[in-house]
Amino acid sequence: MGIARWLNRTVGFFVFALLDIADFLLCYTYKTLDYFLESERKPCYCSSPPEAQAKTEKIIVSERGGYSKVVSLTRSKIHLDEISDTLYSRGPSLLTRLSKLVRSVKCFNYKGLIMRGNVVESCDHGESKKKIRKAKKRLMTLNSTVVEKSSTAPRWSDCHCSFCTSWLTSPNKDSLFVKVQQPKDNKKARDNVVFIHGFVSSSAFWTETLFPNFSDSAKSNYRFIAVDLLGYGRSPKPNDSLYTLREHLEMIEKSVISQFKLKTFHIVAHSLGCILALALAVKHPGAIKSLTLLAPPYYKVPKGVQPAQYVMREVARKEVWPPMQFGASVLSWYEHLGRTIGLVLIKNHHLIEFVTRLLTLNRIRTYLIEGFLCHTHNGSFHTLHNIIFGSGAKLESYLDHVRDHVDCDVAIFHGGKDELIPVECSYSVKSKVPRATVHVIPDKDHITIVVGRQKDFARELELIWQRSQST
Repeated sequence: MGIARWLNRTVGFFVFALLDIADFLLCYTYKTLDYFLESERKPCYCSSPPEAQAKTEKIIVSERGGYSKVVSLTRSKIHLDEISDTLYSRGPSLLTRLSKLVRSVKCFNYKGLIMRGNVVESCDHGESKKKIRKAKKRLMTLNSTVVEKSSTAPRWSDCHCSFCTSWLTSPNKDSLFVKVQQPKDNKKARDNVVFIHGFVSSSAFWTETLFPNFSDSAKSNYRFIAVDLLGYGRSPKPNDSLYTLREHLEMIEKSVISQFKLKTFHIVAHSLGCILALALAVKHPGAIKSLTLLAPPYYKVPKGVQPAQYVMREVARKEVWPPMQFGASVLSWYEHLGRTIGLVLIKNHHLIEFVTRLLTLNRIRTYLIEGFLCHTHNGSFHTLHNIIFGSGAKLESYLDHVRDHVDCDVAIFHGGKDELIPVECSYSVKSKVPRATVHVIPDKDHITIVVGRQKDFARELELIWQRSQST
């Protein structure tokens, strides 16, 4: 085991060093392509503040840590405290480490204090200590929110197919796509169940697995509601959105809770969806009848550690094995490599689906491709950082609130072989909410906890809902 881990980390060091260089080069490649294809060099998260030039109807927003982002003026509100610092600061890359080495060598040669702009570097026993001096900066005072314009047209590197852009021609293009299965006589629906999918997924994760497998009794007593989250499937994919927790919640409230006038409802959520489910429970404590969480990404953050950075390093460890871990690392650490993957795979998802059906002689259903590939890099990158990583400082208080103020059953399911979110995360949730029950499903991973055992899981959910009715 020790040798395998050492080999994984050693190979990973060289692989990710090459990826550091590739992402650096792709940064300039995309800036050039964006300029020729969109007549604008749009800023990225590896841009330093001076490089992010404000243009017409745009402002530079100073965020935590002194970083900046160009934000367009718009009607929708963006709260800066919901922007994760991992977007800009994702740890030292190979190029960063080399630059630090060069600075340390210079520091050693001069044997003194080196002044570089606003940074003072002290050479003491070969170690460089940085102290940031107070400097005069041009700051724009904002009352906790920034107004941002939402662009609708897909970028040149996004998929332009009728499925991915269906929201643009929809009469409800400002609302999420919602799939509803309800009794023929809607008045007989005893209660509602809201299903929230995980990262790079869609409502098909539920509608193609669970919906057909619920019993006739459940189908005649419950209204099932599954949504495509903002940026996924057939839901809106605004280019300039930062996909913050607030934006996701407001869209769910508008498209589901308000649209269907839900007074009470059960929630079933997977992975990323667990964070949104807990946030909904905090905002609507009296409406939640039961809370079912599948593979919740809750990591106990040690004291004195930056929460978002810690969660990112737990979720996206720089390792080449297992493959799902490697994929999560690439998507998390490399903005431009992630965009390249989208350019190659997302824009060709119809071809990938066709080839998959051809190779398997149409023996498997390809509904998962809808979730894996029908989104935009901008939406996924921001959702990953602003919600999964950025919620590291919020989940503990959410769980405390659920424990103390939300009177409902809490059931947790986790695959025993989940290589992406460890089982310990579910036990950590139980440590915060003692009444929660944890069900570890042997030999199942992050996806097969539902896919492949949908009949069993449908029965388990029905029992949870029935139990909530009797309490």
